[in-house]
Amino acid sequence: MEYLSRARSAAQVAAILEDLKNGKIDIVIGTHKLIGKQVKFKDLGLLIIDEEQKFGVSVKEKLKQLRANVDVLTMTATPIPRTLQFSLMGARDLSVIQTPPPNRYPIQTELHVFSPDIIREAVNFEMSRNGQLFIVSNRISSLPDLAAIVEREVPDARVAIGHGQMDPDELEKILTGFINYDYDVLIATSIIENGIDIPNANTIIVNSAQNFGLSDLHQMRGRVGRSNRKAFCYLLAPPLASLSDESRRRLQAIESFSDLGSGIQLALQDLDIRGAGNLLGAEQSGFIADLGYETYQKILKEAVRELKNDEFQDLFREQEAKEKGSGTGTGQGAVGSTPMDASRFVDECTVETDLDLCFPDSFVPDGSERILLYRELDSMEREADIQRFRDRLQDRFGQIPKQADELIRLVTLRRMGRELGIEKIYLKAGRMSLFFVANPDSPYYESEAFGAILAFIGQNPLTCRLREDGTKRSLIITDIPDVERAISLLQSIMR
Repeated sequence: MEYLSRARSAAQVAAILEDLKNGKIDIVIGTHKLIGKQVKFKDLGLLIIDEEQKFGVSVKEKLKQLRANVDVLTMTATPIPRTLQFSLMGARDLSVIQTPPPNRYPIQTELHVFSPDIIREAVNFEMSRNGQLFIVSNRISSLPDLAAIVEREVPDARVAIGHGQMDPDELEKILTGFINYDYDVLIATSIIENGIDIPNANTIIVNSAQNFGLSDLHQMRGRVGRSNRKAFCYLLAPPLASLSDESRRRLQAIESFSDLGSGIQLALQDLDIRGAGNLLGAEQSGFIADLGYETYQKILKEAVRELKNDEFQDLFREQEAKEKGSGTGTGQGAVGSTPMDASRFVDECTVETDLDLCFPDSFVPDGSERILLYRELDSMEREADIQRFRDRLQDRFGQIPKQADELIRLVTLRRMGRELGIEKIYLKAGRMSLFFVANPDSPYYESEAFGAILAFIGQNPLTCRLREDGTKRSLIITDIPDVERAISLLQSIMR
């Protein structure tokens, strides 16, 4: 095993590169040097990217070339907005570890205006329990001034300064001395945010915190609280009223989300503040706050669907034909597989009804419990999940009443409607109205699903009536007294 960084001499780097090329090194750990043109691997099998948020677009493009035929694991406490967006879309797998190590406490995070009194109190408190602390600033020129303030306010404190422009050997000597408790206070730039693990350092002060990103602040805060001691993080910034809206939201987010394992919540806040950017371009940020995340997701899904149905229509038809030929088509629910699935044409199918569909007070007495059940049911799609929900409900509350049973069936009706390319279903006055894709030029009207609906109309002319009002097309079916009958009818169309 070897490592590559700017701390290695030219001769050492040359020797390591030669060994990598010849396959004499099994594991190499390194900085950005690993993606240089001169680095050649004999047989690269696994690429692990730590602190993924620290890599820029150009570096990631080079990593993509590396990992074309290589297994890749990326790790980060706070994924950048675009990476998180890919995961939320399902384009990348995401696993979240939220269980902290044993005997860890949340880091108490406080936002203050810069004051020597804050620094004095923090240093004195940490020294009183034989601890150490970090003071971080984003400007190297400000480090000596901060050191002078500490020495003036706390004359007994042993102070050291460290930053990335120092000679590697000198910086290593200072960090080693801090680890060995030769210093009480380390005043540094954000260079400390990666790879520093000092259990005795449990207070960090971040000066000019408004100039750091959310992931930077979270990473620096993570340098403390690495033992069973209570840790503190002080963010020093101008009054919030004088800051930009984005800076204010960042500081409020880092102060609010201070629990252990809150990195994913901070990443979601960062996504909301900065936006996901262009998913296929070089820009890392965009504007999402004015839309809201749910609206943004809806617009994104509509754009992808339009591309599938228009520009890339032939490509997806070929793909569907291959899936049908190989028998890999997937269907959901009791109706089995359905080759006529038209759900790609609609995002969701909404249902409006005058039927009494609810969990009655006599069945689920607690109001908050009913709300949780409604929310859980609304998020379901698969028949297996619905059946488990039904069984659990019956086990907890007893025999399910008719109006609750019909409400549960509504989930199945919605899914079947979407598979048939139906945007809205009205169940009112004993009739069911099915509203099809609004765009009259949509390829949906050439699909197998719409063909099945037309065939059903031809077979049932007395109960079905096709109506066209401007660009809106709908089908009205009579004699539909409940959701159960509506599901049975849609099943007969899909057969």
